[in-house]
Amino acid sequence: MNTSRLKIGELDVHRMGFGAMRLTGYRQADDRADAIRVARRAVELGVDFIDTADAYGIGANEELLAEALHPYDGVLIATKVGHTRPSPGEWTPCGRPEYLRQAAELCLRRLRIERIDLLQLHRVDPAVPFAEQLGALAQLVAEGKVRHIGLSEVSVPQLREARQYVDVVSVQNRYNLTDRRHEDVLDHCTTEGIAFVPWIPIAHGEHAASQLLGMIAAEAGATAAQLSLAWLLHRSPVVVPIPGTSSIRHLEENVAAAGLELTPDQLARLAALSPLP
Repeated sequence: MNTSRLKIGELDVHRMGFGAMRLTGYRQADDRADAIRVARRAVELGVDFIDTADAYGIGANEELLAEALHPYDGVLIATKVGHTRPSPGEWTPCGRPEYLRQAAELCLRRLRIERIDLLQLHRVDPAVPFAEQLGALAQLVAEGKVRHIGLSEVSVPQLREARQYVDVVSVQNRYNLTDRRHEDVLDHCTTEGIAFVPWIPIAHGEHAASQLLGMIAAEAGATAAQLSLAWLLHRSPVVVPIPGTSSIRHLEENVAAAGLELTPDQLARLAALSPLP
């Protein structure tokens, strides 16, 4: 991994993170041991920003990370609350202040920590006043249970509103080479020095079959996935991609993308793959 780093609040991390969501949902007993090996290998490779959520495996993802990595020496574990899974495939926001507080307490217990370094509101609940959701998060900071607050899937107006109540240090929105609907949010974060954490940074490989992408990848001596991640790192100095995988081979491939240099011509051709909204 190269030495490119970013401040999230006062916390300093490499600009290639790891999304842990895919480490849970294993079907066989050996899968858990494999998942633990992947998490530990990420840290061995220099990854020090790992993303999880209380909804991933209904808490099992956080518990797995605790088993694999606690006490997290030098590793920032970012978790999220406010998005529930009533049934498989169904996601429902829940921003009631009492629920957010309870969820955060459970995160602390599962991660075996006394303070969450970065707690992100997984989704804004339209049924609850935004100020009340933010107030619950601010209270957790005031009590010393949370160090920093982030938001997920928000617009620029929502981000501006939120910053009236809490110091927002990160935004986690869906964004990748072929899905740039949150371009304005990324630009705002870049201007304000807020970390931008794109989820699904490789677009599930949907654009991997692109002939142009394949040509540029061959020029750069990289895979399509590596090219997609490198483009994100070049796009803005506040971007921290969090590619997820349950494979050590893919993990090593993704982390290696942090050292990939692209020419201005290559960056321009890649950007043309997805016209701005």
